[in-house]
Amino acid sequence: MLNLLQNLFSYTFMVRALIVGMLVSLCASLLGVSLVLKRYSMIGDGLSHVAFGAIAIAMAMQWAPLPIAIPVVVAAAFLLLQLSANSKIKGDSAIALIASSALAIGVMAVSLSSGQNTDIYSYMFGSILAMTDNDVYISIALSVIVLILFVIFYHKIFAVTFDESFAKATGIKSNVYNVLLALLTALIIVVGMRIMGTMLISSLIIFPALSAMRIFQQFRWVIIAAAIISIVCFFIGIVVSYQYSTPTGASIVIVNLIIFLICLASNFISKIIKRKIS
Repeated sequence: MLNLLQNLFSYTFMVRALIVGMLVSLCASLLGVSLVLKRYSMIGDGLSHVAFGAIAIAMAMQWAPLPIAIPVVVAAAFLLLQLSANSKIKGDSAIALIASSALAIGVMAVSLSSGQNTDIYSYMFGSILAMTDNDVYISIALSVIVLILFVIFYHKIFAVTFDESFAKATGIKSNVYNVLLALLTALIIVVGMRIMGTMLISSLIIFPALSAMRIFQQFRWVIIAAAIISIVCFFIGIVVSYQYSTPTGASIVIVNLIIFLICLASNFISKIIKRKIS
């Protein structure tokens, strides 16, 4: 095992992937708890499809993908909130509408362009080999910004997550913090695409939060547990991917799935034991 880790850390691209991936996993897990509790968990999947569409168009036009994708995904996050709040198209319907449209546009852009299939594939399913130095710098900077903003506004996000009406009554501008949550989610979706791919990045948001909720009930402990689970699952997934030459994103998702099933089983067993004792 020690030799495996030494070999793993001897490659520069693996070290870069670990640094970026752990930061992205941490941010995604923190945001994921609020998104799951607010029933916005599918927003990650919707925004990832939007990111794919933006990247496909950027690459077809031979533009830099990330600088194009970031503002487009952020704008899509704002649009989703507006559609959900102020129109007859609610929640999952708005997400499905935007996601399917963006994916169709992306597929059309790929089909009309030439020589982009390999690069697009790396964005769809993730590739640590595809990460450039600029990708690393942008990803680290945005991840740090997300972490700082989450810590600063933690109490406001907590209030809006559990009781939006009460938050409004106490003077908290819930709409502002809903927008902030969507903005942070959009940033994490974009920076995580290189490793996880647009098709799998939403799993980093959903799985750690669901696993942590099977163990703890208090928001703070769920946040802490989700962060730990997310980082550990990412690291194990990277090691498995390196050792067995499996796709990175898929390996990380499968590890998250196994941990979720373990947490689910332990929660079920603990309930049975409590019933027998009582």
